Amino acid sequence: MRLVERRIGLLFALFLLLLGAATARATWIGTVKAGSLGDRAVQQQVEDMVVPARRGTIVDRRGMELAVSEDAVTVFAHPFLIDNPARVAARLAPLLGSSEDEVLKKLSDRDSTFVYLRRKMDGSLGHKIDQLGIEGIDTVVEPKRTYPQGYLASQVLGTVGAQNTGLAGLEYSQEDTLGGDDGHRRMVKDALGEPVSLVETDRSEAGEDIKLTLDAAIQERVEAILGEVGQAYRPAGATALVMDPRTGAVLALANWPRVDANNPTGAPGSARRDRAIQFNYEPGSTFKAFTMAGALEEGLIEPTSVLDVPGEIKVADRTIGEAHEDGNGALTASQILARSSNVGTVMVGLKLGATHFDRWVRRFGFSKPTGVDLPGEQRGIVLDVDHYSGSTLGNMAIGQGLSVTPIQMAAGFTAIANGGVKRQPYIVAGDRKPGRRVLSQATAAEVSRMLEGVLAAGGTAPEASVAGYTLAGKTGTAEKPENGTYSKTDFVASFIGFAPARNPRLLVSVMVDEPRGDIYGGTVAAPAFERIMEFALPYLKIPPE
Repeated sequence: MRLVERRIGLLFALFLLLLGAATARATWIGTVKAGSLGDRAVQQQVEDMVVPARRGTIVDRRGMELAVSEDAVTVFAHPFLIDNPARVAARLAPLLGSSEDEVLKKLSDRDSTFVYLRRKMDGSLGHKIDQLGIEGIDTVVEPKRTYPQGYLASQVLGTVGAQNTGLAGLEYSQEDTLGGDDGHRRMVKDALGEPVSLVETDRSEAGEDIKLTLDAAIQERVEAILGEVGQAYRPAGATALVMDPRTGAVLALANWPRVDANNPTGAPGSARRDRAIQFNYEPGSTFKAFTMAGALEEGLIEPTSVLDVPGEIKVADRTIGEAHEDGNGALTASQILARSSNVGTVMVGLKLGATHFDRWVRRFGFSKPTGVDLPGEQRGIVLDVDHYSGSTLGNMAIGQGLSVTPIQMAAGFTAIANGGVKRQPYIVAGDRKPGRRVLSQATAAEVSRMLEGVLAAGGTAPEASVAGYTLAGKTGTAEKPENGTYSKTDFVASFIGFAPARNPRLLVSVMVDEPRGDIYGGTVAAPAFERIMEFALPYLKIPPE
């Protein structure tokens, strides 16, 4: 009997122990754990979603659409609602354009309440997925950025990321205007995961449209001409700018190689780079126009001043010679510029002296960004006058020993073409900035007349011409720096000029990096300049002189 009573007592004690444990567990679940379980239940029944704002449209100066937003479908899953992930993955993979393994991996996380399967796919494919009626698979309409003109101005326009925000080009720099404000909505589901209500908590606000100064017709022609330059000379890259020197408006900004704006990652990073604002190079002889302008403004020379130019000149530890056979002898300042005489220009630079020369370099805007409304603009490299060595002035006078960008050169030339007033380049219409006087009107006119000689008989680009118009400009053939010296094989060929020379309405700059087969600005870049002018002048109805 005692044995039975003892066993009953032990069983009763065990029962009390289990009851206490169960009570404690229930208390813990009802208090400590209740918060996290409740949160998870709410998380499974309430889903907050971002409603992306529709980005503003980008159009050219005549209203042609360059960047637009279109409806696309985003597919997402609620893995905790999917009973057979492998079967669902097999059905979805062909429509998503993904492998079954990739889809299965996303669907197999049973603790996940939300996962993207594909962002911004074609609407027709999204509709087919909807028709499958798979529990736990949903779609939502989102705006997708597309570029109707394909390759046109792709480096200028830039690109947007998966989150509908700008990553490069105007899409990035103008994000505050184009982007708009995203909205939010809340989806409430029942215990089985079925939607029961959809509430828009914050309405999205579309971004504003942007009109550019670019002209699609000029842009297309310039890109085609650069493409022919690329095919003929196989350079590392090339860029061209077309501007109105009176205002600074950029009518075309082209780069070669071209990039498909709808598939930018299909091109190498070097091609996606906007060389007009991001490529630093030594300008070479095109810079001689600024050296001459400074000396004229200082009253140190006149266009008719005659200098006895030797075949070479020693500046400290460097001997500078001529690149052209007719670059020495008794030459006027105008002939020095027209024939691109290295020695003659060095002599003019030495007349200016280091301090005055440095001041003129900076007055023309070198060593700082132009402020064009594009991201990533480089400032170039200009030594402070306190760091000049003995030969620095001689080098810089002929465009060596400093680096610039193509858009800095174009902006500097606006001061010559626009009666001495330098204009800041701009590409978003309505963003015009006030000009800044750099030269007197008389000096600007003198330099313009001198630059006409470059395209005349005896100049370095005598074959560049457009019937009915007088052109003015400057050639450049610059050796590229290499390990503390200058390369004998790699050059930058360039030409920059304007027309009509006596009343400039267009300024065109062409830069070709490392051309093969021919290296000279007068034969590689000047013909492209001529062809651009030949199209743009009549297209813009600029009357012949």
